[in-house]
Amino acid sequence: MTGIFVAVVGPSGAGKDTIIDYARTRLPQDGSYHFVRRVVTRDAHGNTEDHDTLSEAAFLEAVERSEFCMHWQAHGLYYGLPASVEQVIENGGVVIANLSRKVLPQLAARFPRVAIAHITATPEVLAQRLASRGRETPESIALRLQRQEPVEAGDVPVWVIDNSGDVAVAGEAFTSQLNTCRS
Repeated sequence: MTGIFVAVVGPSGAGKDTIIDYARTRLPQDGSYHFVRRVVTRDAHGNTEDHDTLSEAAFLEAVERSEFCMHWQAHGLYYGLPASVEQVIENGGVVIANLSRKVLPQLAARFPRVAIAHITATPEVLAQRLASRGRETPESIALRLQRQEPVEAGDVPVWVIDNSGDVAVAGEAFTSQLNTCRS
């Protein structure tokens, strides 16, 4: 059986990595769930991000060597997913990764089974979380909040999960959806 790719998307500050981490600690550690570490051309910031870092030059060299199954640019940075993801899907695994909404059409074209977890939060919660990171000015935060884009998914299932409140509520909703992927 072919596995499934679960794309976790949503605005910055919605808590995508937090919800992914929540599920990671509650799902079986039997290899059937694969949580992907993205490669990003930015240093990780404490506990708010889980990724590997490459310089832009090293990232572009990795693209040339076909080390990524998918790669894209967003917010002036390069992002990539390791090519090993393809083998996990072929072996029937559930792959979970934080992605940009812009690459959802590319994802759906590349993998036969895809689901989307759209993590959301209220604008007030998003603004507070973005400000607490200390990476953006109040003006850039306001611009981010204004450009909220809908998820264009076509026939791909979308799970909308509100993470404005208790992480456990949103985390359990996400974990429950992931459990349906193995059925």
